Amino acid sequence: MGDPLFIHGVDLAVFVIAVVKVVVAFVVLLVSVMLMIWFERKVISDMQNRIGPNRAGPFGILQTLADGIKLFFKEDLMPTNADRVVFKLAPYLALLPALLIFTIVPVGGVVTIAHHTVELQVADPAIGILFLLALSSVAVYGTMLAGWSSGSKYPLLGAVRASAQMISYEAAMGLSIVAVVLESHSLSTRTIVDLQASSVLHWNVFRTGVIPFLIFVVAVTAELQRPPFDLSEGEQELVGGFHTEYSSLRFALFFLAEFMNTITMSAIIVTLFLGGPDGPGFHFLRWLWPILWFAGKTVVFLYGYVWVRASLPRMRYDQLMDIGWKLLIPLSLAWLLIIAAIEQSRLWGVAILVACVPIYFLLQRSRQVSRRRAEMQAVETERARSRKDPRSVLFDSLLADEPAGGEH
Repeated sequence: MGDPLFIHGVDLAVFVIAVVKVVVAFVVLLVSVMLMIWFERKVISDMQNRIGPNRAGPFGILQTLADGIKLFFKEDLMPTNADRVVFKLAPYLALLPALLIFTIVPVGGVVTIAHHTVELQVADPAIGILFLLALSSVAVYGTMLAGWSSGSKYPLLGAVRASAQMISYEAAMGLSIVAVVLESHSLSTRTIVDLQASSVLHWNVFRTGVIPFLIFVVAVTAELQRPPFDLSEGEQELVGGFHTEYSSLRFALFFLAEFMNTITMSAIIVTLFLGGPDGPGFHFLRWLWPILWFAGKTVVFLYGYVWVRASLPRMRYDQLMDIGWKLLIPLSLAWLLIIAAIEQSRLWGVAILVACVPIYFLLQRSRQVSRRRAEMQAVETERARSRKDPRSVLFDSLLADEPAGGEH
């Protein structure tokens, strides 16, 4: 049906309400980022038995503001070999998708303002899911162009890693979203939320069989480049990754984009799979309870991201690629086929499920054979190298406590 605010056209009141919604969403998101950075520092410090920020403001709650002011007044660097235009543009390309994706998230129910029905979300386009997929695809350009335009090797390597990583997990994330669309028969985020409102059992996490939800969470974590998938910022390998050459306000924009994306995608998870603002309420202040439920569900996922960051080490790059291409994409594609078949007939769904089981085991067996062949080839290569290099033979004989004579 579209946004009810614009059903009867656009007058001055409608224009003012739309502008107010944009400003409020922007301010709330910025304040949420500030609180999220403080929250992450505090939670990790508690897990590591440290104090954490405790100087700027009560409980250190203004530490993020102090860091922002410090970065604002730092010297702005411009590398000699950098592409100046692209170097300056890249931080904004990383930040804008997070801001725009949040505009389609329903954070509450429906209220009446000046005789106008207003949904508590900035916009409700009929193609909201396509808007989400388009912007999540655009987000890679900020990271890629930042590394390429820096004119340095380490940022370029970080950009290449980030590009391959985000492209790999974009497919699995998109397939898990398609499963939600199949169940909801709509591309509107408001419609998807409304269809989950009747009962907890109608939440898409249960209607889609949990698997798309788990795939989406893992894929989004990789898309956000959050630990343990933060390969593009591997400071032990790449100094600082794609933003090594950035400083001052432009570095702050990347920092802001990272945490803003985390909040936005946590809100998307809640919207698509956990009913959005759905939850029990009371007869007084009915408009407030959906907002509280939405905020509470989002905070749970934010805490989960912090917990994972404090608990898990960074993965190897080959492991990252294996999970994306060899596990998540085949699993999400198979589950999507099962859901589509169930939409037609339960018998078809069972048939597809039975057919997918042997295919899965065949794929697993082919992976094992491929891995063994690679290991055997590596061993043979090492043996051939040892036969050609006398120093390797001498070293091996010394380890074995044997003379290195003979035909050598």
